[in-house]
Amino acid sequence: MYTVLVILQVLLAVALIFIVAMQTTRHEGLSGTVGGQVSSQFRGKLGRDEQLAMVTRYVAVGFFVVSLLVAIASPK
Repeated sequence: MYTVLVILQVLLAVALIFIVAMQTTRHEGLSGTVGGQVSSQFRGKLGRDEQLAMVTRYVAVGFFVVSLLVAIASPK
């Protein structure tokens, strides 16, 4: 059980790193400084950045929960 949790923790950590690396920053260059971006509340579907932010939240919460389980299940 402990080994499975550690493997899951490593996989979630790698996934979290890749997801965060794929995201764009809010203020890239002059477009963020001068014009900004259109607010997402006027669009019906989620854009790529919003979808990545949502997936990031789920993976981060999963990583946190698995990390707690690893700490609890660790052999003493």
